Amino acid sequence: MDRRMMVAGNWKMYTTSAEGAVLVQDMARELEAVHGDVEVVVCPPFTGLKAVSTVIEYDRVPIALGAQDVFWEREGAFTGEIAPGMLTHLGCTYVIVGHSERREHFNETDEIVNRKVKAAFASGMTPIMCVGEPLAIRESGETERFVRDQVLAGAAGLETDDAARLVVAYEPIWAIGTGRTPTPESANDVARSIRATIGAMYGPPAAMQMRVLYGGSVKPENAAHFFREPDVDGALVGGASLKAGSFVEIVKAATR
Repeated sequence: MDRRMMVAGNWKMYTTSAEGAVLVQDMARELEAVHGDVEVVVCPPFTGLKAVSTVIEYDRVPIALGAQDVFWEREGAFTGEIAPGMLTHLGCTYVIVGHSERREHFNETDEIVNRKVKAAFASGMTPIMCVGEPLAIRESGETERFVRDQVLAGAAGLETDDAARLVVAYEPIWAIGTGRTPTPESANDVARSIRATIGAMYGPPAAMQMRVLYGGSVKPENAAHFFREPDVDGALVGGASLKAGSFVEIVKAATR
């Protein structure tokens, strides 16, 4: 099956709303020279969603909008949280859930990730569910088991159609922001294992449709090496998504 490549930018806790609007305008200008079918997504901080959404809508920019997190309840007394409907109202079609920084700093468990995945689907958004192992797990040779357990728990109880729409981002924790990366072949081995896990849960057709991204120190210099692997369907990009030129170079690599 021919899965559409995706390059998603996670801006993390960077950019004011004005800076985000300028950044997405710069990206749009550079993307005009890119020919090829790649789905491009940007995930600004919550405060920048409205400004970036306005640019995308007004300038008819071919970029999808995503958020970096979501709460699982529709509404309620949850001070500081953001409901799924608030995000869709701003034009979000994607949302990152279970990023390792959320798991580490805010104690998000696989069960919380699962609730957020279901809430995203229920509201019409597509979750980009992050999984990945710490260095100690990698060195003990337990990567595939560790990631499989995260997928089993995070993607539990979905409709088959939703499982097929799910995007899973494999981000080895030890590679995020460190400049270190696994070999493309080993990233592909984990991506294949993720696909096999979804296949065991929801059947081979869903597994073949579902996209698996690689994330963790993705740069213009290394992106093409990952994109050549058959089970890697794109990238979730951190630091390199904060510079329009770098991000668009990664998108170009995905078109080749």
